[in-house]
Amino acid sequence: MSRHIPFERLHNFRDLGGYTTPDGHTVRWGRLYRSDSLGKLAADSADWERFLALGIGTVVDLRYPWEIDGKGRVPDHPSFAYHNLSIEHRPYDQAGLGPDVAAGPFLAEKYVEVAHDGAEEIRQVLDVIAYGGDEPLVFHCASGKDRTGLVAALVLALLGVPETQIVDDFARTEHATARLVADWSAERAGRKPAWPDHGRAPADVMRRFLDALTRQYGSVHDYARKALGVDDELIEALHHRLLQPPLDSVELTYRRADASDLAELVRLRDDAARWQLAHGIDQWKPGQLGEDHFRRRLDEGEVWIASLGPDGPTAGAWELWWDDPAAWGPQPPDAGYVHRLMTDRRTAPPGTGRHLLAEAERRIAARGRTWCRLDCLADNPRLRAYYEAAGYTVAGELAGKDGGLGAPYAVTLLEKRL
Repeated sequence: MSRHIPFERLHNFRDLGGYTTPDGHTVRWGRLYRSDSLGKLAADSADWERFLALGIGTVVDLRYPWEIDGKGRVPDHPSFAYHNLSIEHRPYDQAGLGPDVAAGPFLAEKYVEVAHDGAEEIRQVLDVIAYGGDEPLVFHCASGKDRTGLVAALVLALLGVPETQIVDDFARTEHATARLVADWSAERAGRKPAWPDHGRAPADVMRRFLDALTRQYGSVHDYARKALGVDDELIEALHHRLLQPPLDSVELTYRRADASDLAELVRLRDDAARWQLAHGIDQWKPGQLGEDHFRRRLDEGEVWIASLGPDGPTAGAWELWWDDPAAWGPQPPDAGYVHRLMTDRRTAPPGTGRHLLAEAERRIAARGRTWCRLDCLADNPRLRAYYEAAGYTVAGELAGKDGGLGAPYAVTLLEKRL
């Protein structure tokens, strides 16, 4: 899954999901984001619609109040709460540093300074992340590098993510450096920063910072406990909110959907559509399919729901058809057709989609049919690669499939012998 979420004006918006712990847990996708300044978002823009599609419930702005006064803040919206928690207490002009200043020692020292000066505000940020509700949260500063990088490192460390992955996450800002520096220059009539490392995030910075906390306190966890007052309850809340257990420790159960599941199926589909839009995938649209669609599928075929255990939350769903003439034309009864394979990214462990697909294949084979067939948009190479990695091969292309959505669209046809 792509970690970087593309925006026109935001250059460093990233999902903190997918990092793993030594005991096999994974940071949940779509729950915690880091970003450069959301003050660059303009209401009624494509960026704004993409941001809202993420379902953000909380925004934490780490900047000084005077930065917000000068540069603006995220537009108000009833869908999320806004917190300004400025964790830095001693402003400095990073762009104006001389070329002889080494980024690693200088920035690491600044981060240690912030970790001490801003202990009260950092603890408040952790409280908001741990106890701020079930909706996704995003925290940001100006470039999404220094203050944001410090908070991201602390959260990942408290989740048990190894230092190598924490350092890697920090250094990913390097992919945004050129655009961040271009913005800085554009605001100053083309002037270039005096400091060659302005906007950069060398891995050495984060290594030095984590080493400094470890030398002084014994570990990053000990810093959090001694300097921030973090207790077991907060750490447990962070784990509960942000960590997903390994799939092999979770029992996926399957049942055939009925009319009582119509609202849940619509929610799954709309959530998946919002996720696609937020990630720049123009495929599904929220509100495109309602209960009437799924009611027809219940009558004409099968719809299956997967849950985390017999009484657990929904993990995903899919439609199972026994013919599909709109895409495949007349065919002998030798195949099953999978449509709308959906996972709930709030609950489903990584790899759930592949398990749902395998369960659909098993049910098709149990019916005595030898092929599982499906299709995906022809201009969605990531999804095609996903199915090919699951053993599917391309059987053809259909330039104008009529899927009942108002306009024909091109699809790639894929199949797998069972």
